Amino acid sequence: MSDHETASDPIRDQPARGKPARGKPIRGGLTRGELARATACHIETIRHYEKTGMLPDPPRTAAGYRIYGPAHVVRLRFILRARELGFALDDIRGLLGLDDNTAPTCAEVRDRTARHLADIRARIADLQRIEAVLARTASQCSGAEVPKCPVLDALMA
Repeated sequence: MSDHETASDPIRDQPARGKPARGKPIRGGLTRGELARATACHIETIRHYEKTGMLPDPPRTAAGYRIYGPAHVVRLRFILRARELGFALDDIRGLLGLDDNTAPTCAEVRDRTARHLADIRARIADLQRIEAVLARTASQCSGAEVPKCPVLDALMA
């Protein structure tokens, strides 16, 4: 690929598909179902993100069908990836600049990410403590049928 060529866009390069609007096919966008398939996101989740303002309302055809463009795909993928990384919806709203309608600065993103990382590390430490207790308790269990069970004793303590 030369410096002047751009990578193909799987959204823009798709043939026009969708439900007809007054006899014309939907062009230049995706239906909600197509957006769901393109992003592996459940339709109800897309509706929720629209209702909460995280995903902007898409334009509609004359027949009222929603048409999602490349920007919707990018934003939805951003939200989904942030959720995969454990960010809360309020944090994602902040990362998107939806809290105050301004784009966050790099410092604000760093601070939000650092707080999230500290929370993740605390959860990991808690899980490691739980794992150690469970491993120690399970190792004391013979597995035989006896009236006394170290695992149950530990849970009742």
